[in-house]
Amino acid sequence: MIFRFLTLFPNLITPYFQESILKNALQKKLFEIEVLNLFDFSAHPHKKVDDAQIGGGAGQVISLEVLHHALHRLKGKSHIIFLTPCAKPFRHYDSIRLAQKTDITFVCGRYEGFDERAIELYADEVFSIGDFILTGGELSALALCDCIARHIDGVLGNSQSLDGESFQNHLLEAPVFSKSKTFLQKNGKNLAPSEYYKGNHSIMQGLKEGLAVSKTKYFRPDLFQKWKITNHNLNNKGKK
Repeated sequence: MIFRFLTLFPNLITPYFQESILKNALQKKLFEIEVLNLFDFSAHPHKKVDDAQIGGGAGQVISLEVLHHALHRLKGKSHIIFLTPCAKPFRHYDSIRLAQKTDITFVCGRYEGFDERAIELYADEVFSIGDFILTGGELSALALCDCIARHIDGVLGNSQSLDGESFQNHLLEAPVFSKSKTFLQKNGKNLAPSEYYKGNHSIMQGLKEGLAVSKTKYFRPDLFQKWKITNHNLNNKGKK
């Protein structure tokens, strides 16, 4: 797998891969990264990459010409993803699906965004990470890359870490607790549920499922409603 970033600010990308899990995975060659500077694709004498908007308006737009020069050679070779708030939300199942790709290019916006024609010509998918605005698409691209990379074999030290995560089956992950309990015992309160200490995995699993449902209902009622519908359909499947 190769992750490619097309950006005006390469130094915002590379440091993210110099620490922790992704650094180790990169050193093991479980994936590669390539960072391309948009300024390198400008034919302007002063390496200008932006133009004013047609029809006026505040803010400049990354030009179609620059994006064309950067992307035309990648069309059909790489899965090209544009990051913009004007797009569908990125979801957990997208990261699982995209981990099956071998070549992904993230196009990071700046200013007022991209010339829309570049998206129409070159985008395979367009994603947003939420209903808010950032100064650029680099953080969004790194977030997607991180999510996707976790599903590449060997990136996580323990593959079981992927089991029971939030958003599987429309539920948030159940609360987790560290084994260290000396401080809490001294204070006599805020102990973790006693079922966690008794070693009965069947009881613990039932408790975790119940807590996951409660947590989802409280924090994400939208997901809870999806879980209710899915659970109802599964329970009634084949009863007719």
